[in-house]
Amino acid sequence: MRAILVMIDTLNREALTAYNPDSWVQAPNIERFARRSAVFTNHWAGSLPCMPARRDLFTGRLSFLERGWGGLEPFDVTLQEQLTRGDVFSHMVTDHYHYFATGGENYCQLFTTWDFHRGQEFDPWVSTVQPPPLPESYLGRVHPQYERNRSRFQQEMDFSGPRTMQAACDWLDANYEADRFFLMVEPFDPHEPFDSPDEYLALYADTYDGPRYDWPNYGPNRESPEASEHLRKRYAASLTMIDRWFGKLLDKLDQYAMWDDTLVILTTDHGFLLGEHEALGKNVMNVYNELAHLPLMVHTPGGLRAGERIDALTQNIDLMPTLLEHFGLEVPSEVQGGSMLSLLEAATDTPARLREAALYGYFSMDVNVTDGTYTYMRTAVRPDNAPCYLYTAMPTAFRSFVKRPDMSEVEHGRFLAHTDYPVLRFPVRGVGPELGHAPMKRETLLFDLRDDYRQQRPIRDAGLERRMEAAMAKAMRLAGAPEEQYERLGLESDASAGRGREDLAAADHESETVTAPSTAPSGTAAATVPGPEGGAAR
Repeated sequence: MRAILVMIDTLNREALTAYNPDSWVQAPNIERFARRSAVFTNHWAGSLPCMPARRDLFTGRLSFLERGWGGLEPFDVTLQEQLTRGDVFSHMVTDHYHYFATGGENYCQLFTTWDFHRGQEFDPWVSTVQPPPLPESYLGRVHPQYERNRSRFQQEMDFSGPRTMQAACDWLDANYEADRFFLMVEPFDPHEPFDSPDEYLALYADTYDGPRYDWPNYGPNRESPEASEHLRKRYAASLTMIDRWFGKLLDKLDQYAMWDDTLVILTTDHGFLLGEHEALGKNVMNVYNELAHLPLMVHTPGGLRAGERIDALTQNIDLMPTLLEHFGLEVPSEVQGGSMLSLLEAATDTPARLREAALYGYFSMDVNVTDGTYTYMRTAVRPDNAPCYLYTAMPTAFRSFVKRPDMSEVEHGRFLAHTDYPVLRFPVRGVGPELGHAPMKRETLLFDLRDDYRQQRPIRDAGLERRMEAAMAKAMRLAGAPEEQYERLGLESDASAGRGREDLAAADHESETVTAPSTAPSGTAAATVPGPEGGAAR
């Protein structure tokens, strides 16, 4: 048995025709893969953004309630180690340079082998003492290091995304006859900066002639409609380029007849706002569906349920137990996720689920929950965000070490219920300090996904909000949230866990709207990605 996981960074669900038939973005190979796969319609993020999402994936646990960006912890039980113990060879090929910066420790090193392709974003690759020339005018961001790196991109094969996908193809050429291997393929594209050869932008009839704009600032969208249209087309062009190279990987699976004995998974870590909610990027705003409702397609050996849609709630923490079960390995007790193979093997007319609710968010910011019908975003009750603590035995963060002006405030002890390993406890003041972004104004919001998938019309319903509060508190208990998180959010803690069912019953009595079944929004086709003119493309 073999397994391949392709994790395309920043892959917007609504850009894909498998989820949005009205999408104007050209990604024919992802569509080709969808026809061979079960398409999961209710797949959600866990911890955000990039490295927190990967810690979730590799440990099968939610991490954002304990810490933010950082490496794997010494007490983490990891997918890579479990595969090695089970005699499964693991290999990663990636151009995701965060693995090799401070705050990305121990991820790639746990694979049997790994292969890194240089050049994305701030990757300190091309070295020139003299600063590189910068564009005379631009919108958003430019960075000298990326200008150095992109000077090496003379043709398409020079871009690190195509190099990454080609390296995965080369690895299959050398190993397609082997058994018991796990191949992880991680292209950074279409993560910003949205850079690709001009031929891809030409596919979208781009006529923009303003300042260079391929790397947006995170926050409110203050650019003109013309510039915003251009940015969306640049994202589309970058996605179309990586889709082309994903097609080459699919060609290898065809060439070597690997579909019958290989589990193949396609997903992402998070989405990206390209003007929706009048905002750009991620990290600094409410965690809207564009950021948290993710694509997931799974091809099982032999194509079980290929072409079907599965509505059960899933998250990236379910990937680890799915892969372990595929290889016949025991799932460690520390894992919070569940194997998706049970969903794939269930009869189509038999309801099956792994969880009642999906919990997701950024460390020290809002906590979010969905039951597949509603989404609830809850902010801290105090302006100073207290009480909140960061727990770690590896005090690194986003390209930095975790420090505090007064280190006497930092404590050391066995604070986490799921491990006896002693950790440092850092007090957190304010919102999102580990990422260094200025947060936008956020508020507690509640949405009905069936009638308002684009999350434009918040619901004001006290009974329903109490029901979602109870669902959030229960999900936090299952995730082992530190006790202070309940106080930070103004929720009932473990001490009142038994009240959950009473809260749900009371909410049902007070609000007729909460009796709807918890199902994935059936209107995914109607939830359209903004078109080039800012409206829905047709």
